[in-house]
Formats: sequence, C-alpha cells, structure tokens
Amino acid sequence: MRKTPLALVALVMLGLSSGGSAQAPLTVLRPARVFDGDTVHEGWAVRVRNDRIDAVGPANTVGAAGAVVVDLPGTTITPGLIEGHSHVLLHPYNETRWEDQVAHEGFALRVARATNHLRATLLAGFTTIRDLGTEGAQYADVELKEAVNRGIIPGPRMLVVTRAIVATGSYAPKGFVLEWRVPQGAEEADGVDGLTRVVRDQIGRGADWIKMYGDYPWGPLPGAHPTFSQEEMTLAVETARSAAVPVAVHATTPEGMRRAILAGAATIEHGDGGTSEIFKLMVERRVALCPTLAVVDATSQYAGWKRGQQPEPPSIAQKRESFKAALQAGVTILSGSDAGVFAHGDNARELELMVAYGMTPVAALKSATSVGARVLRLEREIGQVRPGGLADLAAFEGDPTTDVSALRRVKFVMKNGTIYKS
Repeated sequence: MRKTPLALVALVMLGLSSGGSAQAPLTVLRPARVFDGDTVHEGWAVRVRNDRIDAVGPANTVGAAGAVVVDLPGTTITPGLIEGHSHVLLHPYNETRWEDQVAHEGFALRVARATNHLRATLLAGFTTIRDLGTEGAQYADVELKEAVNRGIIPGPRMLVVTRAIVATGSYAPKGFVLEWRVPQGAEEADGVDGLTRVVRDQIGRGADWIKMYGDYPWGPLPGAHPTFSQEEMTLAVETARSAAVPVAVHATTPEGMRRAILAGAATIEHGDGGTSEIFKLMVERRVALCPTLAVVDATSQYAGWKRGQQPEPPSIAQKRESFKAALQAGVTILSGSDAGVFAHGDNARELELMVAYGMTPVAALKSATSVGARVLRLEREIGQVRPGGLADLAAFEGDPTTDVSALRRVKFVMKNGTIYKS
C-alpha cells in the first residue's frame, strides 16, 4: 500500500471545483476508531473499492496491494451523516425574512444560494439530506438533485418533496390586498379529488416523499390549528402509498399529530406540542419524530434570547419537555434540524441540542446514521460502515460517541467513494 493522501486530495480538490472529483479504485482509510452505526471499534480501518465499502475491521487485516492509504490519526470514522429536515432553497431568517425570500428572491438567485448550501452541508459531513419543501421555488429541488447526481455540483444525496401540500387559505405569504391571489410557498389542495391529483402530480414530477402541513396558525384564534380532516389526511397517505412514497407531516399540535399518525404518516416534523399519549401512539404505529430542536433555538435567538445568559423562553422550555417525553416513550428519532432557517453546514447543531436535552451522544449519532437510514428507507445503502454499503463516510477529530462537539471538527468526507474533504 502507498501512502499518498496529499496527492490524492490535490486531485480530488481539482475535480471538486468543477462539481466532480477524482475517485481512487482502492482506498484504505486508517482512523483511530470506527463507529459503524451501532458500535465503536478501536484500531479499525475501512477499505473502499470504487463507490462501495469493500472491507472493514482491525487495521492489520484491512489492506490491499496498490491501495492508496489515507491516514486519519486521532479521528473517528462514522457513516456519512443524515440531515432529515432541510430546506436548501432557504437561507437564514436573520438575513432575510421567509416572506421576503419567497416573494422577492427569484429562482436563479435562490438556486445559486442552494448550490452553496449543498456544498456546505456535504463538507460538514452530511452526505444525505431529506429536503422538505422548496418554499415557493416550485420544483427546483428535483433539478438540484439531478445536478448533484450528474456531478455538475457537489452536494449530499437528496430526497426531495417538491412543493409541500397545504390546505387552501392556511399558508403564506399573506398581508397583500385581499383581491390579489399571491403565489404561495407551498401547493394548496383540498378534498378527495384535489388531494389525489396533487399527490399524484408531485410524485410524477419527482417527489421521493410527500410533505403535508397537518396544522398551522390560521383562523381567527391564536396558535396553530389542524388544517386537513382525518379523511383528507388518510386519503393523501394512501394515495402516496400506492407509489411506495412515504409521507412527512408538519404537526405541532396534539390533534394535528394524532390525525397524521392515524393516517399512516411515516414521520412527524417538529412535534412541539406532543404529549405522552401522542408519543405512545407514535410508538404503537411506528411513526418517527423529526424534532427540529435547532429551529426553535435559532428563532428564539433571532428574537433576542441569549442562550446561557437569560432564562429559557416558553418555546424552548416546551420543546425541551416534549422531546424528553418522546424519548421517555421510546419514539424513534430521526435527526433533522430545519436547516435553512439557520445556516446550512451548521447541521451538527441539532445533534448537540439532542444531547443537551437528554439524549446520549451514541443515540444522537444513531439518529443521524443507522436509525436515520431506516426511517428514510435507505438502510440497504447508507447509515452503517459495512461491506457492500455505499462508501459514504466522515471522520471527526475526537470521538463523537462520547463528545458530540467532535462533529464540529470535520477532517474527512467521502460520498460514493469520492473524497470531498481531507
């Protein structure tokens, strides 16, 4: 074996500037330890052949004549991380309000930003994302996914939903004169005929998942309220199921969550108002929670809250308690941050908050690797460091299974056997 990491990285970075990168036919990665998606193994190495993991085990048993060796001392190799709730066509709300992004930023500008967002996410060690809505940018997520798959731009593997589905009159942007019908940040649909048509249309346009808003602040009373009836929600899930497409539901109220769970949704997004009874129902129906702790943390800070210097606002306290209740009930957790509300590439923020709110570092890491892959129905390809799986790997200085802040210290990123950072 020949140790030529610098030469290899030089080739890779030259390719990265044009959206692709060099791929060595046989590469051996030698970190201090390997987290395989379930367990930490000291002194292990990983051998990659083309785009697949070829072997993994004790370093003295993993090698091959002519392989390029990449030494990663002091690091932990993990499966490439999963971001379960992203919006690559949005940028931080403290830069530009959501309403102004949707109403005043054109497609070309938003796609240009998204290209940078995808690269930043990949270089942070996140090799797969589920992007949950273009927020007014129509079907740009499908085309960004194609650009990544073709090697035109670097980025994580993308699962996309196109336009989230909302009940008529319940979404935004609002505030215009009433006689104007303003294009919405999602697609409106109602009733049996409307929902069936829209779900099928989105799948036909390339949606890997369907995203619905099960509740939202609408009507004369303050706070969020359910938007779709039980019959409508169930119909949409059953229509998507015919094409083997799972459904994610934005729901923050107990009733919105209950309707989504009973309808057969695969994941609940946010779940701020979840109760012990609702979380028990999620466990019974095998529905996962994508908690998006980071979005509440970010928006609270945008509103002036100073973490560590001031008492927690009610929104943070509620989020912490509902997350603890979900953990206590045994709900399956998919790591998802709502990146886009805050900066892309800062996705590790979600895992840090999971640990701060009571999850163990190992469990948090599983939610972004092996458990996350199962929730996204990609467990045959990603989420574990095992022979035959896709060579999606990241290395972090230190050991994130004992210190989650290690996820900030990214030393190496590989996706599909191609090195993007070293």
